[in-house]
Amino acid sequence: MRAGEIVRLKAGDIDSVQNIIRIVQSKGRKDRHVMLPPEVLALLRQGWTVRPTRDDEGVPVLERWLFPGRVPGKPMTTRQLSRLFHDAAEAAGIRKRVTLHSLQHSFATHLLEDGTDIRLIQALLGHDKLDTTARYTRVATGRIAAIASPLSRPASTPRRQPRKKGKPAGR
Repeated sequence: MRAGEIVRLKAGDIDSVQNIIRIVQSKGRKDRHVMLPPEVLALLRQGWTVRPTRDDEGVPVLERWLFPGRVPGKPMTTRQLSRLFHDAAEAAGIRKRVTLHSLQHSFATHLLEDGTDIRLIQALLGHDKLDTTARYTRVATGRIAAIASPLSRPASTPRRQPRKKGKPAGR
């Protein structure tokens, strides 16, 4: 998910029965769905119990911000989310320069390396064009080297014999 999509999540966007998150009016003003792993659902439930509730009065539960911000009635900003992300990366001992956006690249790459069809990855990322998705997917060179070329066959693999002209195939 994009940072802007995360901070605009409301409680009603979480479908814990189907384990999906509904993203409303994403980039390009389209709605889409992404998977919600049970581990993430458990973390969201845990966070829900300790989140600030000062501005929830009078707001229906399904309309409440999942990540309320400092400004009353508003969600967390993408800048606040980014700061939290960098603090968490530092606390985890990650020294490499990471961004929220790099998570999207990693997500797409891992899916591709696990054999997920690139069209499904395209839908999950909310891309209109397959070219955009292809740029996000960085395939490890080791994975490329392991692909067997159709041009090289083991010597034991029989090759099809060409058909003789004028003779029907299979007779």
